[in-house]
Formats: sequence, structure tokens, C-alpha cells
Amino acid sequence: QVQLVESGGGSVQAGGSLTLSCAASGRTFSSYAMGWFRQAPGKEREFVAWISRGGGNTYYADSVKGRFTISRDNAKNTVYLHMNSLKPENTAVYYCAATSWGTVVRGAAAYEYWGVGTQVTVSS
Repeated sequence: QVQLVESGGGSVQAGGSLTLSCAASGRTFSSYAMGWFRQAPGKEREFVAWISRGGGNTYYADSVKGRFTISRDNAKNTVYLHMNSLKPENTAVYYCAATSWGTVVRGAAAYEYWGVGTQVTVSS
């Protein structure tokens, strides 16, 4: 079992930045690749970013590439999502998730463990 808790959400103006954190407890954190997803009101949950177990490989949704950066610190059992140049359309609840798959996975069904999410609101 892995427990995930997100933090760092909040309200920011367009063009601003936020850094989300996801703290993990339970089984060995470094055994899991990690992903960030988001869900806006009335929309399906969508993939945002993925990072490999060791942190050496990352993958992003086209909509956030160049603006968001995923990273992890296995010593601290934490994964981060640094978000720059935020837009109103980035408003959503952001979730971190853990997967045993060793390759890039964008589908939510491939992730075994999920946090409860943190709200990000971007105003124009």
C-alpha cells in the first residue's frame, strides 16, 4: 500500500507559478514511477506528466510541455510538479499517482495509487 498526499495548490494569477508536492508513505517509493493528472469541472481526468522510478526520464502532455516540470526526490519520498506560465485553463484539481509500470503510461487505469488531489485556480 502507498499513501499519497498532495500539497501546494492555491490561487494564482495568469502567468504565475506554483509548485505542487506529493508526499508518499508506505511501500518503497522508488519502486514506483509517478504521474500527475488533473481534472477540471465537467471534464475527464487527464494526464499531465510522468517521471520514471529513478527520476532520469520524464514525459509531458503537449499542453504543458515547456511550462511544467516534474521531478522527484526519492530520499524524501516526494514528487513535485513545478508549474510556470499558468493559464486559466490550467484550473483543475491536480492528483499525483503511482504506477508499477516501468514505461511511460498516460492512462489513469495503469496507476494503482492516488492522492486526494489539490485545487489549483488560475485567474485571468
